[in-house]
Amino acid sequence: MQAMLNRLVKNIAKASKGPQIDAATKAKVVIVGAGFAGLYAAKGLRDASVEVLLIDKENYHTFQPLLYQVATAGLEASEIARSVRAIFQGQKNLDFRQGLVTRVNWERKHLLLADSSEISFDYLILAAGTVYQDFGISGVKEYGFYLKSLQDALSIRHHLLSLFEEANLKPKKLEEGFLDVAIVGGGPTGVEMAGALAELYKVLARDFPRLDLTKSKIWLIEQAPHLLTPYSKASQDFALKRLEALGIGIRLNASVQAAEADGLWLREGAHHSKLPAHTLIWAAGVRAHPLAEALGLKLDKGFRVVVKDDLSLPDKPFAFVAGDMAAAKTAKGEMLAQLCPVAIQAGIHVAKQIERQLQEKPMQAFHYFDKGIMAIVGRNAGITEASAQLGGFKLRGFLGWLAWLFIHLIYLVGYQNRLQVLLNWCYNYLSHDRHVRLIMAKPDRGNPEGGNQLLQI
Repeated sequence: MQAMLNRLVKNIAKASKGPQIDAATKAKVVIVGAGFAGLYAAKGLRDASVEVLLIDKENYHTFQPLLYQVATAGLEASEIARSVRAIFQGQKNLDFRQGLVTRVNWERKHLLLADSSEISFDYLILAAGTVYQDFGISGVKEYGFYLKSLQDALSIRHHLLSLFEEANLKPKKLEEGFLDVAIVGGGPTGVEMAGALAELYKVLARDFPRLDLTKSKIWLIEQAPHLLTPYSKASQDFALKRLEALGIGIRLNASVQAAEADGLWLREGAHHSKLPAHTLIWAAGVRAHPLAEALGLKLDKGFRVVVKDDLSLPDKPFAFVAGDMAAAKTAKGEMLAQLCPVAIQAGIHVAKQIERQLQEKPMQAFHYFDKGIMAIVGRNAGITEASAQLGGFKLRGFLGWLAWLFIHLIYLVGYQNRLQVLLNWCYNYLSHDRHVRLIMAKPDRGNPEGGNQLLQI
């Protein structure tokens, strides 16, 4: 009788404190990848009764939309990256592990890491992102630079600055296209990189007065008949005219046949020619991370993982794919673009679905709220196109540029990073300078995974 009374008192005491959850019984959520989708999924689980483990091969999150500014000496690498542990300092239910995921044992619900260790999970979120797609074109892997990681951005910067130093000793090399750059891909990444690179060359012209940079050329090559395919015709024309005003050589309807150390072979209609350029920056497309193939999952176009409308795997309701890795589609069956806003909303959605499962509620379909698209084409030249859901307004020029700056500052992680980036932008704008012109590492070209080596998450 006394034992029963003691248990009753304990139960009443527990009830007065609200529902008690034993940490040992909490569901374990493992998130693979600390990109936008993984980051926002982890944040979305902040108040859930789960234990979260976030795994990435790097110990930091990178704000990829600004990588090109690191590559062109406008920003420091540390200004667009932040330690994962620092981001989640106040989130008590989250831990981080730096590691490389190689495969998943679905039956046992275990992840296998490159160091042969295993991690168990109750729920799994795959958010490994993308790598660059070279489409099997000869020489691209060996001679191309990519722009998917901080190391990629630094490699481009160090490579270009090293070429300038070498050319300064041997100015005749300029006649061989030694300082010419070929950027392949006329989407936002290629357009932004071309504009920023043209502005960097103006700064370097002051650093290297012995070099006649009128003998050098920056080329932007696009297979389609126009730049910025998802944008309006007026914005495409604006970008083209702006880049040409900066001295960029535009080659439309041109496809790359092969890459060599000193140039590209192009096909334009029936005409084949070699374009001299000692630097190739490949921005011609991406594909889902090879981890998807290693896990034996069903894949769609671009190696993206087939998912249900709630972003879970078809036969695995405990596993989700979010961000660029997922073949998420609209209600009309169209594949969603691999953009940061899509990844952010997908990460938030997946976190909510895990909570709904824990509460035994039905799953909900993912509906992307399209706010629009934007790009920057150099100084005072931005393009902002709001979606129809936000009125469909379009800004080009200075106002589009301001909108681009404002939105990117909002989404940049960390108040200190925002302040540093804002100050550097102000300095660069007022001084017409690029202050990070340092050669500090050996250039690393030919990295098709864009800093995310095969299966390295």
